[in-house]
Formats: sequence, structure tokens, C-alpha cells
Amino acid sequence: MKIQKHVYDVVIIGAGGAGLNAAQVASQYVNTAVVAKVYPTRSHTISAQGGIAASLGNEEPDNWHWHMFDTVKGGDYLGDQDACEYLCRLAPEMIVELEHIGMPFNRTKEGKIAQRPFGGHTSNYGEKSVRRACYVADRTGHAMLQTLFEKSVAQGTQFYSEFYALELINTDGVVNGVLCFDMKDGSLHLFHAKAVIMATGGSGRVYMTNANAHINTGNGVAMSLRAGFTWSDPEFFQFHPTGIYGHGNLITEAVRGEGGYLLNGNGERFMERYAPTIKDLAPRDIVSRCMAQEILEGRGAGANKDHIKLKIDHIGAAAIMEKLPGIHELAHIFAGVDCTKEPIPVVPTSHYQNGGIATNYLGSVITGGNGVYDTVVPGFYAAGECAASVHGANRLGTNSLLDLVVFGRTVGERAAKYAKENKLVDMKADAGKTGLALLNKFANANGKHTFNEIYTKMATTMQANVGVFRKGENIEKAIKELKEAQEMMNDFRVTDKSSVYNLDLIEALEMEDMLLVSRMIAESALARKESRGSHYRDDYPDRDDKDGQKHTQAFLEADGSVRLDYRPVRTKPLTVETFPPKKRVY
Repeated sequence: MKIQKHVYDVVIIGAGGAGLNAAQVASQYVNTAVVAKVYPTRSHTISAQGGIAASLGNEEPDNWHWHMFDTVKGGDYLGDQDACEYLCRLAPEMIVELEHIGMPFNRTKEGKIAQRPFGGHTSNYGEKSVRRACYVADRTGHAMLQTLFEKSVAQGTQFYSEFYALELINTDGVVNGVLCFDMKDGSLHLFHAKAVIMATGGSGRVYMTNANAHINTGNGVAMSLRAGFTWSDPEFFQFHPTGIYGHGNLITEAVRGEGGYLLNGNGERFMERYAPTIKDLAPRDIVSRCMAQEILEGRGAGANKDHIKLKIDHIGAAAIMEKLPGIHELAHIFAGVDCTKEPIPVVPTSHYQNGGIATNYLGSVITGGNGVYDTVVPGFYAAGECAASVHGANRLGTNSLLDLVVFGRTVGERAAKYAKENKLVDMKADAGKTGLALLNKFANANGKHTFNEIYTKMATTMQANVGVFRKGENIEKAIKELKEAQEMMNDFRVTDKSSVYNLDLIEALEMEDMLLVSRMIAESALARKESRGSHYRDDYPDRDDKDGQKHTQAFLEADGSVRLDYRPVRTKPLTVETFPPKKRVY
């Protein structure tokens, strides 16, 4: 097929919050394009509900030191502290910027941006819960996405929607483009750029019970791995405590921030036993494990004692309909309950990819080997859920949307500056060869195995063996079954041979990426013989600060195997002002 070529200063892959914020900034200075496999306002950022963290102090005293302390502690000391400081110091400024470009935040009686409590966010270094989350009812991500999309359009950003990215072009260590497949007509497009920003989101669909959109299949990290880059900390996959029982749809932490609490089958507020200070607003990894423990020990709710109840009706129907209208609707549709009168049945659900493409604190992708990762890749940036540096072993609620705006803006500015100062690097004659081979493999596939068969095998083994609780023998079982599933892909069947919206083909490409992502998670989880953050090993229940405080770096070898290396956590903040090394118990 003939490949259409496009030339831009900056190309952004992904149109969620990080991609759109990068776009609206970069477009002010250079010619910028966004390629995404869905229309921008259908990106997964739209699902973010509860809020965005910033130490504005609008409703009670707060400061960035406390926010940074919570971020580092919440990440179980695996977050790079220069990135943590950068995130928390810039947060108030970013909120004001969002307000100025039109984001309709809820307000206090005085007209200030309203704030509410969220899990893991405290004042005075863990002393008590603090109101830090700025919000738009329970549709904060929706409001952010619409605001940033409008701003990007106004700045003249060029959008290529429903384009599936096949290959990240790596020209002798310089990232200068991406090969894409237009789902609308089957045409191929090669984007040539001075700078490339990866903002493709996460990979939560690899688990059977998850709160992710169907598009979250790990395409960004898979492309980067095939291009020779690494995935940092794949094993740290966050489970959100409150997914709707039987479905996985997310019930925002804002429900607990507004006064909701968890009950076991005996009607007991069990979080008071596990986290007596901030109770139901403890970090997500802690709450998820406590819920799972209650169920495993026979104190679950329902006929099968296999879920937990989330009670919110006591705050009153008026408050629920004002601040949590979307949750009321979700509970009614998916759980069949009226949360103004009865509790919502919930279980932990796969939610967030803490690790991603390794970056420095300014969003530049870094590479290296043998424990040293300090080489900045020219013209290559990453932001949002597909990037790693700031969340460590466990992300705090409301830090995800903050991550998108802080690092989205930063990489947009830096990519535009790089594009202005550098020339376009020529591509090799065979640029896109790997992506074309992958496309042809499945476009002409006439085997016997189908997507549903392989997906079920993968997602089921990931859920059972590499979930909230993990054990070496179970992870080994998952790795074996994932390799079997990968073999099945060599005998795959794509029935649809058309070129117009061939979703059968798209599913095959996504399945290939999800299997790669799953193997990386499982191999990394097996190698980390400790419990830290969202990675909990029953056979290694203690945190190992002597040998475990390091980032996993996962490589994809030429033969398809996974190779692991490690790099040190950056424990030096940007300034001498940092949080006191106090240790409090939540």
C-alpha cells in the first residue's frame, strides 16, 4: 500500500488530558499534530471523577510540603523525589491556569475553588485528612477533557482521530515519527516530526475486573518496548478499592471524601481497625488489601460473602445529587441500587498503571543500562499514565489528573522548544517496517484462535495470579499461561478482511500489545521479592528497603523474551526545602 507522509514539528500520540494539555501549549509555538485511536473527547480521562489535587488551602491550611510528603509516602518511597516536588509545587499554579481557560470548578460560598478530602492526602505530615481535591462534582475528568480540547482546537492543533499507532520510529537513537493505520479507510500514514510526545494512557484491560475503557490496552508502552526503550516498574499496578461488584465500574474515592464509608458483611466499619487515623481515606493500596482481607477471612457481604458495602446514604439525597450525581446514576444502572437509600456493593478493581516509560522530572524519556539510566533521548517525551517517575509504587487519588496537567504542559513546552532549536532528522528508508509486518501478520491471519478466547485466558490468569495478592508459584503459573496465549496468537483468525472500520483487525493488534504488557507485569512481579505499595507478595510480606528501593526496568529482547534491569530511585529533591523525615502511622 502507498503510505501517506505528514511532516510536523511536534507529534503527540494520545488525546487524553496529558496529550491535549501538551497540544494546547505546543500549538502556540510550532506546527503540532495529535494522533489518537479515538476522538479526543472519548479518551479515558473522561472517566476521572473525584478531583485534582493542589495545596491551594482554600478551605483549610495546606502547603506543597505536606502534599509532597503524602505523594512520596503514598508511593511507598519509590517515587522519584525531584518529580514529586515538581508535581506538588506546580499544582496550585496549574489549577489556576485551568480555571482561567474555562474549567468550571465547584465553588465555596466565598467564590473560591472548592476542595474536598481524598485518600492519602493529609495535613502536617500525616496528622489528619485535608481538603486538597479541587473538583467539578464527580465529573472532573470530563470537564478537564472538554476544556483542554476546546483550547487545543482554538490554538490550531491538527487532529488525526481514529488512527491506530503501529510503530514508534527510532532512527539511531532519535525518535522522529510514528506509523499509523487509519481505521476509517485502512490507509497508512507516516508522521515525521522533530519531537514526539507519548501520551497514550494505561493498560488496565489486561485484568478481567477493571475500571478502564476498552481503549486502555497498553499501546504506548508496547510501541516503546518494540522501539528499544524500557518500561519502568511494570509490577506496580494499582487496584482501586471501590469498583462496582460484578462489573468493575469505578465508584470515585470522592464518595468517601464526602463522608461515605466501607462496611463488611457484619456491618462493621473495618477500616477503623486497619488505619485508625484516616480510616476509609487511607491510600488505595492499603484499602484494597484490607477489603480483600475481609473477604478472604469470611467477613464479606452478600450471599457469597464476596464483596464489601459502600455506604453514602447518610449524607443525604440533596448532597449526593449535588456533588455525586454520576455515582448515583452508575450505582442505579450497574448495581441496581439507589445510593440515596442503600449501600453500593463494591470490590477492588484494576485501575491504574503506576509504572511507564522512564522519564526525568521534566518528562524527557531516559534510557541506559547496567543500572545507569541518565541518557536523555533526543526529541522524545512522555506524560500521563504511560510515563513513570512520580507515583512510585502506588498513586494517590487526584494525583493522576494533576500529573496530566503538570507534565502535559511541561512536555508541550519542552517539545516545542526542542522543535524550534533542532532540524528534522531524516528517517531510514525502511522506517515503519516493524509496524507493517505486525499489520500484515494479522490482516492475513486465517488461523483458528479468536480474540475472545485469548483475551479470556489472559485476563483470567492475570486477575487470579497477579492481582491484589500475589505469590511466586501463582505468578509462575500466570507466566506459563501467558506464553501459551502468545503462542495462540501465531494461529490467530481475523475474519473481517475489509479496510473500513475493521475492528476485528484492531482487536488482534490490541491483543498482541496486551499480551506483551501482561508478560512484563508478571515477570517483573516475580522478580520483586518484597511487598511495596500496590505490589503485595504473600510469600514476601515485608518491604525490603535494603534491596528493594529501586525501579524495575523491563526490556523486550529480539527473541521476544523479557529482560530486567534496575535503576536507583532519585531520592534527592530539587531544592533544600523538603518535608521533615517524620514517620506517622495512618
